[in-house]
Amino acid sequence: MKPLPVIRCWLKPLLGNAMNGSWPHGQDPFCFFFRILLLSGWILFSVVFLASPPASAAPLTASAYLTELKVQARTSQLADDREWHLLLHYRPRLFNGYESEQDDPGFFLSPGGKTNPQAELDATLAQFFSSELVGRSKQPAQCAFIARYHWLRQKLQFDDSRLPKMACERFDRWFVDFEARSITLIFPSAFMNNPASMFGHTLLRVDQQGQTEQTRILAYTINYAADVPPDAGIAYPIRGIFGLYKGFFSTIPYYLKVQEYRDIENRDIWEYRLNLTEQQVQRLLMHAWELGNASFDYFFFKENCSYHLLTLLDYADPTLHLTDEFLFWTVPADTVRLIASKPGLVSEITYRPSRSNIIRRKRESLSPEDRALAYRMTQDLGELASPAFVRLSHPRQAFLLDLTSDYLRYRIDTTDESAFELKERNRTALTARSRLRIPSEDFMVMPFAKQPELGHKTSRVSVGAGWRNNDTFEEVTVRAGYHDLLDPEAGYTPDAQIEIASVTARHYNRADRTRIERATLANVLSLSPVDSVFHAPSWKIHVGMQTITHHGCKLCSSGVVNGGIGGAVESRLLRREVLFAFAEAEGNYGGAYEERHRIGGGGTVGVLSDLTERWKLMATGTYLKYALGEKSDDIRWFVGSRYTLSQNWALRLEYTHRDHDNDALLAIQAFF
Repeated sequence: MKPLPVIRCWLKPLLGNAMNGSWPHGQDPFCFFFRILLLSGWILFSVVFLASPPASAAPLTASAYLTELKVQARTSQLADDREWHLLLHYRPRLFNGYESEQDDPGFFLSPGGKTNPQAELDATLAQFFSSELVGRSKQPAQCAFIARYHWLRQKLQFDDSRLPKMACERFDRWFVDFEARSITLIFPSAFMNNPASMFGHTLLRVDQQGQTEQTRILAYTINYAADVPPDAGIAYPIRGIFGLYKGFFSTIPYYLKVQEYRDIENRDIWEYRLNLTEQQVQRLLMHAWELGNASFDYFFFKENCSYHLLTLLDYADPTLHLTDEFLFWTVPADTVRLIASKPGLVSEITYRPSRSNIIRRKRESLSPEDRALAYRMTQDLGELASPAFVRLSHPRQAFLLDLTSDYLRYRIDTTDESAFELKERNRTALTARSRLRIPSEDFMVMPFAKQPELGHKTSRVSVGAGWRNNDTFEEVTVRAGYHDLLDPEAGYTPDAQIEIASVTARHYNRADRTRIERATLANVLSLSPVDSVFHAPSWKIHVGMQTITHHGCKLCSSGVVNGGIGGAVESRLLRREVLFAFAEAEGNYGGAYEERHRIGGGGTVGVLSDLTERWKLMATGTYLKYALGEKSDDIRWFVGSRYTLSQNWALRLEYTHRDHDNDALLAIQAFF
């Protein structure tokens, strides 16, 4: 019996000629086709099972490529690159190494990333291969830290076949919604009634293509601020100074910020359009997206709103080196001055006046009769039927109705009066205004304070000489910030004073004695002239140390805490004067007093006068009666004059009398 054909064809190659007699190879078509089928099977087997890698080969390939990238990054020393340090906010330590100013652990992909740039770069590269969700935003690393990804992709030329690029839909939607074409720096001026805003504020507005004066208010902003609970109270400045709040970045519609700053807090707003390229705008927004995964410890004087916005601009254009200019403190006005000083960086400056300043300037333009009529209209809209109003031309009626509406909206936002009643009055005014059917005339509002970059710098050193009683002296004063009533006023809130961290050293020649004459922790004063429309109080507070001559104690140190509330009025008898009065309380502590202290109260009256654009004069008189501790009284008066030599130089002459103690000083002051 012959073998089956399949067995026969299988055995024939093995037995060779031993089987040739029975099944000649050349005469067996079945074997021929069987062998073709067998050969095809071997080829298919080789492709599927031999040529294909095992299941673990893909991770091995990724691991190999990651190793290549790490070696390439180390060879290029990318961990030492300025842009990597900007992305991670690294700053040199005092002695050696680096530490990031970023305080959110989720911002780092390496456990040692806060102080080790190389470890963070290695961990970042490794995380780019993973779809694990990281950061506060819970996204893959390629999307959560998209600026890092794009920078490393550019430097290392990622191979997309070995490191696939992930889709980042959340970022893409966020970025497209901006329709970003340019960036504008926004500076709301100082607001004295809020410690958070006493030095001003900065934020960035993302401008769109084709944006107009009317539509730019709809743009979005990038803002950095402390997360402060609504009931923080007096704890806010203390916690803010020591970094006990967290600061976060946010994107907020600009019209909401305008409403907050211009309409409610009555702060002028200055807008600085920046000359950034399209690529720089994109870099800024990518890093802003990354900082949504971050929080910083908020420090009121250093790492504040302005400082961290500068880090965004530094990454957008690494040649700027903006944050390097601020080592100990960051004042918003100083950051504006710095940006304005960079050649070609600012292309356009726009002034957006506060609502209160619009009202003030409009009232100034009126005759006394029309000004009185405008005020009566805000109180009783029955004045619309009065002969005084009816006889006016339609353009003049429209102007007064616009002014009335401005004032009523101001009262709605800033007072505790019945909002319903004020809104009804405003609705009546707007209805009457609509009947006139004429457009409002253009009204140019001139700022009361010039733009901040025109002001003096915020730190000051002064060198002077003088006479005290029967001795002469020389003195040096260094003040960290910020501005006092006699300093050149351009660029600063009028009639406001904020002195922080000031120390005066004085040498008395006859006594051959050198001592700390004065030390000021804080000396803050706000004069708010009142009139028939505006009624804000004036106030002051002073904490520090001063040298006194009291009873038998000459040149004795005395601690002082003083505070007061009062009022001020403005006149134009000469050029411009502000007359003010305060009711105040004071406490002193020192060895010159019985029981080492005294506490009492009294008052101060004074005048602050602009004699010319460069020349200013201030005179004050004070009487205090101390009823607790040492029972005594104190009569003081002061006359001071300042002449501005240039933007950052001034000459000061002062005379002080206090309880048989007379002091005269001539000093030259330089701001830096």
